[in-house]
Amino acid sequence: MEMVLDWRALGSLLATLMVFRTAVRDFLPPEAEACLRRLLARVAAALRPPRGTVLIDEADGASGGANDLYDSAQLYLGARCLATAPAPRPVASLPDAHATHDVFRGVRVTWTSTARAVERGGGHGPFGAFGRGGGDQRTLELQFPRQHRDLIHDHYIPHLIAEAARMRLKSRERRLYTNRATGPGDDHHRLWTSHAFAHRSTFDTLAVDPALREEIRADLLRFAARRDHYARVGRAWKRGYLLHGPPGTGKTSLVAAIANLLEFDVYDLELTTVPTNSHLRRLLVSTTPKSVVVVEDIDCSLDLSDRNKKKKGVGGGTDEETTAQLAMVLPAAAAAMAAVGRESIILPGVLNFVDGLWSSCVGERLMVFTTNHPERLDPALLRPGRMDRKIELGYCTAPALRVLAKNYLGVGDEGCEDADADPGAVTSLMAEAEGLLAAAAVRITPADIAEVFVGCDGAGAAAALRKLVDELRRRRDGAAAAAVAPDESAEDTTE
Repeated sequence: MEMVLDWRALGSLLATLMVFRTAVRDFLPPEAEACLRRLLARVAAALRPPRGTVLIDEADGASGGANDLYDSAQLYLGARCLATAPAPRPVASLPDAHATHDVFRGVRVTWTSTARAVERGGGHGPFGAFGRGGGDQRTLELQFPRQHRDLIHDHYIPHLIAEAARMRLKSRERRLYTNRATGPGDDHHRLWTSHAFAHRSTFDTLAVDPALREEIRADLLRFAARRDHYARVGRAWKRGYLLHGPPGTGKTSLVAAIANLLEFDVYDLELTTVPTNSHLRRLLVSTTPKSVVVVEDIDCSLDLSDRNKKKKGVGGGTDEETTAQLAMVLPAAAAAMAAVGRESIILPGVLNFVDGLWSSCVGERLMVFTTNHPERLDPALLRPGRMDRKIELGYCTAPALRVLAKNYLGVGDEGCEDADADPGAVTSLMAEAEGLLAAAAVRITPADIAEVFVGCDGAGAAAALRKLVDELRRRRDGAAAAAVAPDESAEDTTE
């Protein structure tokens, strides 16, 4: 039997409900009506699935300070849940007396923001004993189906905290730190000064071999993602790089590209201003996670040469003789020794700084040393665990030239951005320049080529490439003349 609900039946039902409602209001006393309402509310609550609730106050009840979970939840809600909500302007947090919904692994949760007035402080007067009056205590209320309590506590809240940390890291201003020169009476609590880090170097703009560039990028990303691996094998979460090569080959640019890729702060450590090994340890533990500690030109900062060679050569004399010997090869180290009267930082102190017990105090950190002469460094500093990777940055090659041409001249595989340039001439000049770079006698650094391009700014891509070809030819001819000159001198001596 099929039941058909027509308009007359619907009208009769609505009329019956209105009569029942009127009868309840007219014949039942207010007390009975209140009891009936409570009964209906209980029936409705019993039919709904049970709900769990988590209250997150703005202020930490134990210390009275800011509640990190509250801040993380507000950041998460402002960026995630309210991203598509209609609002006259972007919302950074959940406003008071508002509610929103979120879905996590198929479970729908409800967030509600409330604020209530509280009395802070005590004593007499309008502001209490401590000069503080009342204020608003803000609270976030999280409601969820009770059967999913473990999912919310064990997975959803940690997910919220992790997402908030990621957003803070992405939006924070990264800093470039340098250690302060200390002296008697200085404030030793202020170990570093900082400035905004604004270097624009990236892995896409590095003038290095593409295979080496991708290898370094993959190694860095693997390091940043292996926190659990380092903890499992019992090693400090850090990695050491040694960048070596002639001046102008891009060591500093690579450091900046590393910091930009990982979004790390940079600590530029000047060893010549560090008075003692203990001060060096204090500098180390005062750095923060997600940082790159850089020591540039380490062979010129201190005497970190091979100890076995020193036993055969320099050594065994007085302090004045040692200072004079070092002054011939290490002017900066000699100046530091003269300033403090002796060499306070020695090789064991640097080794402990790189890979000692104190180096494990700060996690997720890269240590990068740069040098033009790796052969001057002691092998103990270069072993794996201290310098995990040794990266040689050499003279410019054809792939590096193509990167520089794209960065400075807009010349790439797809063509040339200079509308006035002759494409044929540009292609011919690029091929000639790459051929000259392939010659073993032609040595030019990426910095030298960049200077040639900068000197031709506004002259056009063809003019810049023509000037570069002339410079490469000059260097080739000069190298050939230098190679012939010793042979001629030998012939003159024989005659």
